Amino acid sequence: MAVAVSHPLDLIKVRMQMDGGPGQGTLKTAKTVIRAEGLSGLYSGLSAGLMRQLTYGSVRIGLYESIKDICKEKDVTLNAPALALVAGCSGFIGALFGTPCDIANIRMQNDRSLPPGSRRNYAHVFDAWVQMKRHEGWRSFTQGLWPNCFRCAAMTSCQLASYDVFKGLLMRVTGTKGEHPAVHVSASLLASLVATTLCSPIDVIKTHLMGSSGQGSSLNTIRELTSTEGVKWIFRGWTPSFVRLGPQTMATLVLLEEHKRLYRVVKGVDGGSL
Repeated sequence: MAVAVSHPLDLIKVRMQMDGGPGQGTLKTAKTVIRAEGLSGLYSGLSAGLMRQLTYGSVRIGLYESIKDICKEKDVTLNAPALALVAGCSGFIGALFGTPCDIANIRMQNDRSLPPGSRRNYAHVFDAWVQMKRHEGWRSFTQGLWPNCFRCAAMTSCQLASYDVFKGLLMRVTGTKGEHPAVHVSASLLASLVATTLCSPIDVIKTHLMGSSGQGSSLNTIRELTSTEGVKWIFRGWTPSFVRLGPQTMATLVLLEEHKRLYRVVKGVDGGSL
């Protein structure tokens, strides 16, 4: 459900990060995509986006929540740095599972912006994997792996850990004694702001490495971007990233809270916070 909300803005973000031309704002990029490809063009690569969340998303959130549950059972209190560490490790491990989907997702999202002779024309995520193996070998499945792992570790740390911190802070400030949807929405919005800002540079590097067929390095990508644009590349695509990450984070975490609530009802677990 979160992917259905955020995929068009994710595509716009990828196009902006890959192109980087002058004046390529969010709205202009969106209009360009719609004019050339129609509204359906905003959902290019949707199968890869869904598969990415079924792998990376499931692993990082499931692992993070499981570790928190274990700590709660053992009466171990996790402070903010400990939550950030647990979330970061969960995101890193999740990225190991989700990187092949991420590569296919970025390539499919950016494909229509390439010259006709350079397009890969992947039909869906499985076709993308077949063609990647046929034309580029198994190494193509790990292209940009480490930048992606560190980006996902940073993103998950900022996103999930800051969400829990903000949620606790808001509950104390407002005097809310139990879980409340307004607190969930507010905390998830603040968490998306933190995650977008801190992870923007890593996200740009990851997009460039995964979008190409070469075997470039993070340092070379940083040098090239800095030499052509200065330090402005650090926040390239920040606006669509935030506009995308806000709804996605809110959809993911608010729905997660509702699933947890329903689980407690079904299992007869105490209604306190998990």
